[in-house]
Amino acid sequence: MAAFASCCFGCCGDNNRSHVTLKEMPTVQLDTHHMGTDVVIVKSGRRICGTGGCIANAPLHQNKSYFEFKIQSTGVWGVGVATQKANLNQIPMGRDPHSLVLRQDGTVYHNNEEKNRLPANSLPQEGDIMGVTYDHVELNLYLNGKNMNCPASGIRGTVYPVVYVDDSAILDCQFSDFYHPPPQGYQKILFEQQIF
Repeated sequence: MAAFASCCFGCCGDNNRSHVTLKEMPTVQLDTHHMGTDVVIVKSGRRICGTGGCIANAPLHQNKSYFEFKIQSTGVWGVGVATQKANLNQIPMGRDPHSLVLRQDGTVYHNNEEKNRLPANSLPQEGDIMGVTYDHVELNLYLNGKNMNCPASGIRGTVYPVVYVDDSAILDCQFSDFYHPPPQGYQKILFEQQIF
């Protein structure tokens, strides 16, 4: 019993030189190193305003990712996925092969081509939550938790969540603690070291 107590308390005591501090995992948020020149990021990397786009600090490495955006104030905006090559100063996004986005008018654009469109009676409004799923092939959209059956594809390479704003739009990003549960099989974005 004394050996047990010595082992348990000896391993955890202050005199233990082999103590390993666990590294805290970073938080997924908007990346202030990859944003347009007139973009403002506030609320701990979760709110975007100003003019331009911003990608998140974590690529979508896992098979099925989910994230959300809340429209705090309407204007010109877009949400989706983009590579680090996307021009974050060019609004609206979706004009080149480096971004695939839903625009505020309900159209989904990639490489300057309309890939799909939300149903006419389902245009996002102020206060609405846009959910985005991505599985390395297809992007799908959810409005207030409801599947819009609006798939789009075509982007290649390593992609990140992207959001852009202009004309007084303000959007909040939700990369965890979602307003609506992710669709079955989808989960929050994981950093690469969390996957293994």
